[in-house]
Amino acid sequence: MTATPERIERLITAANPVGDISEPIKDAVRTVPRHLFIPDVGLVVEEDGAPYLIDRQADPAAWWDTVYSGSIIVTQLDDGRTPLGDLHGDSTSSASAPSTVADLLNHLAPEPGMRVLEIGTGTGYTAALLAQLVGHQELVTSVEVDPQVSEQAAKNLVAAGVFRTRLLVGDGALGCPDGTLYDRVHVTCGIRDIPHAWVEQCRPGAVIVLPWHPGFGTSHALRLEVQDDSTAVGRVVGYAGYMMIRSQRRKPLENQPQSEERRNYRTALDPRALDQLDAGADLAIGALTGLCSNTTEGTDDDGEYLRMWVSDPNDAASWAVATWRPGEADHAVQQVGDRPVWDEVLHAYARWVEFGEPHWKRFGVTVTPNGQTVWLDTPEEVLSSI
Repeated sequence: MTATPERIERLITAANPVGDISEPIKDAVRTVPRHLFIPDVGLVVEEDGAPYLIDRQADPAAWWDTVYSGSIIVTQLDDGRTPLGDLHGDSTSSASAPSTVADLLNHLAPEPGMRVLEIGTGTGYTAALLAQLVGHQELVTSVEVDPQVSEQAAKNLVAAGVFRTRLLVGDGALGCPDGTLYDRVHVTCGIRDIPHAWVEQCRPGAVIVLPWHPGFGTSHALRLEVQDDSTAVGRVVGYAGYMMIRSQRRKPLENQPQSEERRNYRTALDPRALDQLDAGADLAIGALTGLCSNTTEGTDDDGEYLRMWVSDPNDAASWAVATWRPGEADHAVQQVGDRPVWDEVLHAYARWVEFGEPHWKRFGVTVTPNGQTVWLDTPEEVLSSI
């Protein structure tokens, strides 16, 4: 079996679901064989349905069909500690969904002759696409934190005929501080705090595209332009869910320290409603509070539940959880620590409503040597903490 023209065109369709991907990117997807970057055994994790393995030897037809589809294929669990055959664990390296790869490249808009810094080599597939787009393999530098992942990516790239791309092992948050100034920085891992090092390593006018996960709610695609004054300014341009960069990982919020000093009360606001908010509300709440959130759902001795966890990322002792159960008119809240995090979330939600419930497209970020700020409509309209 091979990558037939039909399979390749199926991949193009998967990478371009809304028809806005540029022709150079579609040509790169046609040129770079995705199957050379997928292991013989991979793990497919879909939103709806149980995870399952694809095995090139056991079922080659299913393997080829999955590789040339829109599927995310996980290639590592728990930094390599858990075999893929276990099916469950934290995904720590993968072949990303072709639609997400193409969308971020579309926002990046690399052109022939540009120097590109990639943060997160992964399988090497995106590095190969970047080499194709800029026209010279040596113009692409890719940094990967995991030596084993980087080693396999190097083998994949050689198999695809990409010999001269520079692959480095290290913390991608540091970029590549060797004096090179880049025209583009392409990030393939989730980022909460955007490193100013990337801005420093760019020429004025350069573009940085990254999956931005400020912590509350969903993740976003962010496109920044580097300014003459060593800052970068840009807007949220879509959605992009990626696994977090290792240096910014946080433990799951549901594993917060236990405390006897829990304040228990009821809230009328259904935590499911907060979990399903418009992404603009997520951005506003995150900017106004600096809090993190996630949800868990399942069944326990009391029946079905959905829990929304909220935490202060700088103070593990301050957290809250609100629990929805079927048929309840109001909902249990447990709050721990000196900071009233659940109350702050409700206050910030009310502020977003007062703003007129702005859409996520109206939000932007400025990165300076002193950190990052989130703004609404213009960089001058910074959202201040509560």
